[in-house]
Amino acid sequence: MPCLLLALLLASPRIVLFCLWFFTNMVARTFHGLLFPILGFIFVPLTTIAYVWMYTHHMEIEGINLVIIVVCVVVDLGSGSSTRYRRIRD
Repeated sequence: MPCLLLALLLASPRIVLFCLWFFTNMVARTFHGLLFPILGFIFVPLTTIAYVWMYTHHMEIEGINLVIIVVCVVVDLGSGSSTRYRRIRD
């Protein structure tokens, strides 16, 4: 089951973030407004999920958790740039 959830997270992080937002209060506890969750949903969904998870489980953003956040940012920005590159090239 955890492998299935990880595959879903990597395949479609926006769906996972929407489900977190709709079915739990984790996003509401992490962000006290709508601006940052919406921007995270649009631009960096994997990073937003990782940050929400760390914040609600009282993990500090240092050490290995900081590495996880940086890797999520790179994956989020890399997936968006490869889509733009393919669109320009075609």
